[in-house]
Amino acid sequence: MLPRALSEVKVIYPTTLIGVTDKSFQPTIAGLRAFVAVAEKQHFGSAATTLGLSQSTLSQALATLETGLDTHLVERSTRRVRVTPEGIKLLPLAQAVVEAAEAFTAAAAGTSDPLQGGMRLGMIPTVAPYVLPAVLAGLAQQLPALTLRVIEDQTERLLTSLREGALDAALISLPAAAAGVTAIPIYDEDFVLALPAGHPLSGKHRVPVAALAQLPLLLLDEGHCLRDQALDVCQKAGVHAELADTRAASLATAVQCVTGGLGVTLIPQSAAPVEAARSNLGLAQFAAPRPGRRIGLVFRSSSGRDESYRRLAGFIGELVSSEHKVRLAK
Repeated sequence: MLPRALSEVKVIYPTTLIGVTDKSFQPTIAGLRAFVAVAEKQHFGSAATTLGLSQSTLSQALATLETGLDTHLVERSTRRVRVTPEGIKLLPLAQAVVEAAEAFTAAAAGTSDPLQGGMRLGMIPTVAPYVLPAVLAGLAQQLPALTLRVIEDQTERLLTSLREGALDAALISLPAAAAGVTAIPIYDEDFVLALPAGHPLSGKHRVPVAALAQLPLLLLDEGHCLRDQALDVCQKAGVHAELADTRAASLATAVQCVTGGLGVTLIPQSAAPVEAARSNLGLAQFAAPRPGRRIGLVFRSSSGRDESYRRLAGFIGELVSSEHKVRLAK
């Protein structure tokens, strides 16, 4: 008699269950596309043409899908193709997967090309109000797939947001003293002297920068690059400017202070038409070489999107120069 332990030993033979789908099988997008195309066209030749495949490649992709599922999806004959009852049941799911894959690919394309999707674009306050009308209207026509979100702020905060990833790019005055940032010069513009209406210098075209020594100069608040640029103009000309007691938080406020007789200020050429149209303002041009500034587009050097941003900078330059007296940067 065999020992009890041995008598209870069971031998299990491997068993294959016929007709049960391999649970590890994962359909490929190629297989699902083949099935959807054949089901919709009901013709292998037409389906292959739609997908840009040879008919043999299409047939192989569909056969691989049916084998993996252990299910016949279509009935083939010499004259026509008919979707099986099982295929009719699975077709909507296959179509949904194919559509989702196409949507994923389109979204990925938009992510890799910032001009094909959403973009967070920063602008300094002395640029945004004056160039946005032309830029937004023009980009809507030239880059219809681009969705802009504009953030207006001072230069340092824009650069911080750019480095931290809260912005994609920014339109600022150059140079940009920031590590890891690439700058693309777009256009140069002169500074114009804004004066109270009726001022003796109003309408003049060759005002020496040295004249600022006898004029109360209104400046923007700390943090505005235009403030630093105005002081730099004076310093380079060897002028000790008489600073007015009033300081403004915006260029529009500075202009209103000028019209009220509180002093004079420097405004960019692109702002001159707008500010002169809404205020009783006098304007004067400086003598050559005229002081001015350079505006450019900055973005993270690590973004790998140089080509796209250079295209955007080119578009912006064309749009701004078509509306304002600026010179495209070389």
